[in-house]
Amino acid sequence: MTRLPLRGRLALLTALAVAVAVAACATVSWFLVRGQLYRELDGRLRAMSGPPPVADLPAPRPRGWPEVRDALADCRSTPVAGTRYGGPYFIQQAVTADGRACVIPDRGALTVSRADAEVAAGTRTSVRHDGKGVDGQGDGVRVRIMTVGYTADADGAPVRFAVSTAIPLDEVEGPLGNLALLLVAVSAAGVLLAAGAGLMIARASLRPVERLTDAAEHIARTEDLGTRIPEHGHDEITRLSQAFNTMTGALAASRDRQQQLIADAGHELRTPLTSLRTNIDLLLRSQDSGRELPPDTRRRLLASVKAQMVELSSLVGDLLELARPVEGQPARETVALHEAVQRAVERARLRGPGLVVEAETSPWFVRGDPGQLERAVVNLLDNAVKFSPPGGRVRVRLDGGELTVRDEGPGVAPEDLPHVFERFWRSPSARSLPGSGLGLSIVARVVGEGGGRVSLEPAEGGGTLARVVLPGSPVPPD
Repeated sequence: MTRLPLRGRLALLTALAVAVAVAACATVSWFLVRGQLYRELDGRLRAMSGPPPVADLPAPRPRGWPEVRDALADCRSTPVAGTRYGGPYFIQQAVTADGRACVIPDRGALTVSRADAEVAAGTRTSVRHDGKGVDGQGDGVRVRIMTVGYTADADGAPVRFAVSTAIPLDEVEGPLGNLALLLVAVSAAGVLLAAGAGLMIARASLRPVERLTDAAEHIARTEDLGTRIPEHGHDEITRLSQAFNTMTGALAASRDRQQQLIADAGHELRTPLTSLRTNIDLLLRSQDSGRELPPDTRRRLLASVKAQMVELSSLVGDLLELARPVEGQPARETVALHEAVQRAVERARLRGPGLVVEAETSPWFVRGDPGQLERAVVNLLDNAVKFSPPGGRVRVRLDGGELTVRDEGPGVAPEDLPHVFERFWRSPSARSLPGSGLGLSIVARVVGEGGGRVSLEPAEGGGTLARVVLPGSPVPPD
């Protein structure tokens, strides 16, 4: 079945399910009709046999008593050949207490069973069962037999006997055979119709899947992530189409961000690489031409080369951090945020020797990556140190899961606030300063992965206030 297409499998499974259901219904119907026919046959047998004996009452005479009495008197074991039925089409014979069959002329003969003998001996009152008989023409037939026990006086002594009455089963087996053939024909037709209907339903149901397949093949062939699947209704196929459209939209957005990152990175790398190449070319030409540069000039060029290398290293590190894929389940461990802030403050004091960096922290423990969280705090402090004037003051405070970093710099213009966390974005006033414009983007990413939020706002009295809120607790979790 696995080699069949999905449409064929659905049609086959539908046909099998219908076949099982139709077979079950046909079987149950056949047995119900059979039971009803047997009940009608048993009713006729009871009517033909006459009233059964009743306890504490005189035993009634069986129907056809004179013939039964004569049969008991002249007990013959074979029917009278060459005679015909003179009455209704049924077979009747008497059975003695010792189990011998006493045939009645023109009434055929029956095979005496053990149950019939028990009824004749008085062990049982009556019995019904299928058996074999011989009709008045000497032909064997399958019959439905009802045997009823009686007691009669013979020479002043009670005698037990039974009378077996039978009707040929042709009246039941013929209609049941015809019904079985009819049910088989109807079942086969139902299965064929179900297979055809299942095939049409499968085609109609899988048409949206075919559109989805065509769209996926088109995207694989053309890399056109703008392809969309029409969404109609609220069923599972619509949900699949929505998920596919969401996936392609996310892939398109990711590709656009990747291309934008490459373009921005190329633009940012071009300036320091050009300056670095120019300085190195100048040093090489001076050496090749034999005209040595003055020591101060050479020292300034080498210092510039070193600064540009540091800037390139920082830029490459930031690019690698931003290029890191977002993990579905990033590594989580307990991080003492106050300790990370203290280490970042010490680094900020080294980078800004002319500044006053004040820190006030209270214990706060969060879940996240220790290295990335410390780097985010360092980026915030570096940003504050870079924009603070000489002799300025940077205030750092961590209280109740809220980290604030305030500087005394020129601040951020209101129209620039929506863009401060974008990659490579730099305000016009900061484009002459060192940096790549990636620091705050990294802060936003790390804080977002930790379930927190970050914002930049003008501080009262001038400067900028960076605010970071991270969920956690003042004590380490168990």
